Amino acid sequence: MSKSECRIVSGEESEIHDEPHIGGRRLTVRFVHDRIEGRGLDPGTVADRHDLDVADVYQALAYYHDHPDEMSEAERRRRETIGQHEDELVGPGDVGS
Repeated sequence: MSKSECRIVSGEESEIHDEPHIGGRRLTVRFVHDRIEGRGLDPGTVADRHDLDVADVYQALAYYHDHPDEMSEAERRRRETIGQHEDELVGPGDVGS
């Protein structure tokens, strides 16, 4: 596991994401939240799978719950972006056609 000190970086401070994520990583706070609270994975499992300290995982969860407006806005932007590009998405029936 990584032993570096975790720091959550907001989208405004970042060069790699437009939403909060674990500093120096491409893992977003929303991704961590989804794995634990959405899919029911154990924080230790998420940490192991992504080479994080379990403290990183808990910091991401705390950030998610401490910044509900920012997280709602990040989700709104994500859905808007997906909606804008839905016609470009390739489905199983489109491959090789």
